[in-house]
Amino acid sequence: MSKDLPVFHKGTEKPAFPGRLRCSWPGRGPPRVPPGSVPLCSGQRRRTQGASGSGSAGRCGCSEPKQAGGGVGGPSQSPPSCPGLKGAGPSPPCPCGSSCLACLGARALRWQARQPGMAENGAAPQDKVLTLDSMNPHVRKVEYAVRGPIVARATQLQKELKQGARKPFTEVIAANIGDAQAMGQKPITFLRQVSALCLYPDLLNSPEFPEDAKQKARRLLAACGGQSVGAYSASPGIELIRQDVAAFIQRRDEGIPSNPENIYLSTGASNAIVTILKLLVAGEGRSRTGVMIPIPQYPLYSATLADLNAVQINYYLDEENCWALNTEELRRALVQAREHCQPRVLCVINPGNPTGQVQSRKCIEEVIHFAWEEHLFLMADEVYQDNVYAEGSKFHSFKKVLFEMGPKYSRSVELASFHSISKGFMGECGFRGGYMEVINMDPAVQQQLTKLVSVRLCPPVTGQILLDAMVNQPQPGDPSYQQFSQAQGQAPDMFFCLKLLEETGICVVPGSGFGQKEGTFHFRMTILPPQEKLEILLQKLSQFHAKFTQEYSQRQL
Repeated sequence: MSKDLPVFHKGTEKPAFPGRLRCSWPGRGPPRVPPGSVPLCSGQRRRTQGASGSGSAGRCGCSEPKQAGGGVGGPSQSPPSCPGLKGAGPSPPCPCGSSCLACLGARALRWQARQPGMAENGAAPQDKVLTLDSMNPHVRKVEYAVRGPIVARATQLQKELKQGARKPFTEVIAANIGDAQAMGQKPITFLRQVSALCLYPDLLNSPEFPEDAKQKARRLLAACGGQSVGAYSASPGIELIRQDVAAFIQRRDEGIPSNPENIYLSTGASNAIVTILKLLVAGEGRSRTGVMIPIPQYPLYSATLADLNAVQINYYLDEENCWALNTEELRRALVQAREHCQPRVLCVINPGNPTGQVQSRKCIEEVIHFAWEEHLFLMADEVYQDNVYAEGSKFHSFKKVLFEMGPKYSRSVELASFHSISKGFMGECGFRGGYMEVINMDPAVQQQLTKLVSVRLCPPVTGQILLDAMVNQPQPGDPSYQQFSQAQGQAPDMFFCLKLLEETGICVVPGSGFGQKEGTFHFRMTILPPQEKLEILLQKLSQFHAKFTQEYSQRQL
């Protein structure tokens, strides 16, 4: 972390002189007093005549030196002095009220001598309660490269370009953060329709909004306190939305149950990750909690561990093997770390950030076995689960694999997994919505988790609304379905054909590839396979169509 501090230039600052001024001067120099006269001392309320000595004193004790020839002031005049104003530090007020020229001159000198960083009252930096030395030392160690000095400099360059500065480029291209809408991606219409209806329910009477968006908004508003998104929600999140998240997880994991009581909605996935780490970090010295994180990693992890004074244990992804994760490297890092801390947590980012790799099912099984064997709490950051593009790659949730490995693992390995509306096709970073699901957490500890999230009252309700739209999307037959599916880059008939292929192995061609009447959907197949295979094909197709229709017509309104 840079220790550079803002620099304030004294030349841009104007001195503040308390008290009343009895004279003024047009020039830039110190106040000039006419020869043979003495300034009015506010402590005396009268002029004093300098009869003898180097000057005359007012009632306050201020000395007002005379120039040669008996007058006061002049070009060779020495700075006036006041017994109460010596030195550059704070001093008691002068009895004259600080309005005589002696006081003013001394104050001007003290202001000019004030060091950078000193307060208006002359206090030195070390007199402040909060300084770099007295602040939380763990915060000083926090670094967050995604919004670090490079980003700050980029912002400054952008301002300079707007002001007409000449640079070897005409714009700053932001490629530093995964914010789709900041890069110009349009938000999905259905999501914004639902959020608009929830924010301004009077729009529910407008014919401009599709009926399914209105139904979803009414359902969500009914679950809000006072039927308003402006009310606090329950601290773990709106119960209805937690139920929808659990249903989404169960569909994603092909029927593996999900309990809404284990779902905690959050201010983006980041907040949930920090919350879990707060529960896990403890100890001092060699008993301090060690947290294993991948390198490269998302800087949230290293920043949070520094803030919590935990020990960061680096394990390195295999760049030569497409950033793969292997258990040999995990074991190396673990053994070395046990010499100076107590490793308790293993963090995995899948799909990877920033590497983009997707872990194979075999790799996930090995990681789960490693966590079980070494008695580690497993954290699965899965916010990029919808961003899988490479041919042959498929996302497998850690929870699904955990339960499919059998009771030996599914009943003992403690897991927290995370998802967010900021990534994937949603790209709604600014709404700050996300969730975590905890598995096999000790009930007493889970009560503490609920207490911890309660301190923050609740995650943003608007973010919860958008999260529900992500996990409870428009289905075939809904008025918004066609537009929503196309916004995801997939026409409904393409979606049908891909599902058919994935689940049955039957390869057909979507009708959109040939052209079709708007609002209708088809697929093309041939009858060239042998009769015995054709009979099997038609039977599978019939069963799939019935299952598909039932699955995507069952929607919660």
